[in-house]
Amino acid sequence: MLCKSKFIFFVFVCFLHLQGPDPNLVYQPNRTPKSQRKDFRNFETGSVAEHVYNTYKLMHTNQNVDFVKRKHLEWSGCSHTEMSMMDAVMSLDQLVDESDPDVDFPNSFHAFQTAEGIRNEHPDKDWFQLVGLIHDVGKVMALWGEPQWAVVGDTFPVGCAFQNSIVFRDSTFQDNPDDTNPSYNSKYGIYKPNCGLDNVLLSWGHDEYLYRVLQFNKCSIPEEGLNMIRYHSFYPWHSQGDYMYLCNDKDLRMLPWVNEFNKFDLYTKAAELPDVKKLCPYYQSLIDKYCPGILKCRHKVALQPTRVQMSTGAGNPDTWARTHCTAWATVEFNLRRGGAFSCEVVINTIMFRLK
Repeated sequence: MLCKSKFIFFVFVCFLHLQGPDPNLVYQPNRTPKSQRKDFRNFETGSVAEHVYNTYKLMHTNQNVDFVKRKHLEWSGCSHTEMSMMDAVMSLDQLVDESDPDVDFPNSFHAFQTAEGIRNEHPDKDWFQLVGLIHDVGKVMALWGEPQWAVVGDTFPVGCAFQNSIVFRDSTFQDNPDDTNPSYNSKYGIYKPNCGLDNVLLSWGHDEYLYRVLQFNKCSIPEEGLNMIRYHSFYPWHSQGDYMYLCNDKDLRMLPWVNEFNKFDLYTKAAELPDVKKLCPYYQSLIDKYCPGILKCRHKVALQPTRVQMSTGAGNPDTWARTHCTAWATVEFNLRRGGAFSCEVVINTIMFRLK
């Protein structure tokens, strides 16, 4: 009885304090005018700047060669969990990306916004539209126990020098052991010139995880789409033009495709949220074409924070709870960012977590 009373009180508080756009508003995919594009990826000001910085600080402290190799072993087996692609997309209702200064609503809405933006300008490329929908699905790792600094945010190579094109480069890498390791801190580090990005270890995150899941399940998305997924968070490369000395001819052929995708990933973000119910049948047909049935995924068992994680802040109770994306953590985190959910989003999220 007490638990029920607490739940009713929680819903009541949500109605009093949460406000925002109705998620059933139909999204009209309009590209953002160039005059407004400077407002995206603003890491310096705004209500989320401090929290975004802290996420990158943890990422840049912990993401090194040893860590990335360990994550490849932990997540690449694809043998522990099975789910459909649409279920994976919809599970992102529980996630707000802590590294993204542009959005404060659940990640699934961004998925449909991106897909609809691509559909509007590339109506003949259904595989491209599907990539827009699923590109962030790898973030489900954050719902399965992985801290967000190991899931979201811009990616960068490990095993060679951390370049100035990486966001917050000058203030967040001082505790990363690879930054002072002579085997890893030279221009090429452990790599050969023009070795190709296929042979480069990038910081672990949702891009690489989803890429490997799609390959393991033999999904038929074209190579261009797979590269969009694998490298869309590699901003130092596709947006800053850095690390070209590691690229081979294939990478240079793929770069225009990654940049074309990036326009929609960034500039379709808007307060107006898509009518997911109306859009689902169309995108389910694309899933059935390119990623049909139940996919095998690697579901990592959540572990208690280690002493190392505690010492770096990755395992302190507040961070640990927040990155597990329970209904309350998601709502509470969003409120602290100054954002808002509609009551329907909150209640649906709560009910999903109570099932």
